[in-house]
Amino acid sequence: MASLELLGFGSTGWGALLIFAALMTLAVTATALAIGAVLGAIVAGAKLSGNPFFVALGNVYTTVFRGVPELLIIYLIYFGGSSAVTSIGKAMGYEGFLGLPSFAAGALAVGIISGAYQAEVFRGAFLAISKGELEAASAIGMHRAMRFRRIIMPQVLRLAIPGLGNVWQLSLKDSALISVTGLAELMRTSQVAAGSTRQYFLFFIAGGCLYLILTSLSDRIFNGAERRANRSMPASAMGQA
Repeated sequence: MASLELLGFGSTGWGALLIFAALMTLAVTATALAIGAVLGAIVAGAKLSGNPFFVALGNVYTTVFRGVPELLIIYLIYFGGSSAVTSIGKAMGYEGFLGLPSFAAGALAVGIISGAYQAEVFRGAFLAISKGELEAASAIGMHRAMRFRRIIMPQVLRLAIPGLGNVWQLSLKDSALISVTGLAELMRTSQVAAGSTRQYFLFFIAGGCLYLILTSLSDRIFNGAERRANRSMPASAMGQA
């Protein structure tokens, strides 16, 4: 009964705070995925450009941010960024510490990491497009912008959905590392609740269950999006994709 009270929504319960923290985790992850989508599209374009300089830059980005531990990147963005902002403030005559907002710093850090993975997802999706379609579009006189809008972008998005689902799940788990910045997301709130009540097993299990609920719902959403995107495709074409 005591456990139910602690997980409930009464005056002594942590249920409302845990639900709010789960929503905060979703907000951070969604923001990070959006940031990563922009960065990933730019990096994928660089790697597909054929220009040696841009290809090298894209390779450096994906190698570094897929190879460096996620926690280190969060530390660099949050603490390093706060130090840089404080130094700028001092140069402008402001005395005192200026910290980056936890949400913005965390979403940016996870978004940068996500961008490295999304770049490879977009690049692989582009390479999976039938060359015959692109050649046919050129043959009928489609200019580059129209070819991108009508053929490349819709197909890349369709083919990228499974990979983006995996990136979303990775970002959802990486968001737990943002707890080091003090943001009250799911991991941080679970830690605070466990420390306050000394019920570590209870609240970490509860936090884990909420993460599983979020990942399960995410799987259903991405699977539904994939089915919807492929509903007009013949079964043979989907098998080849």
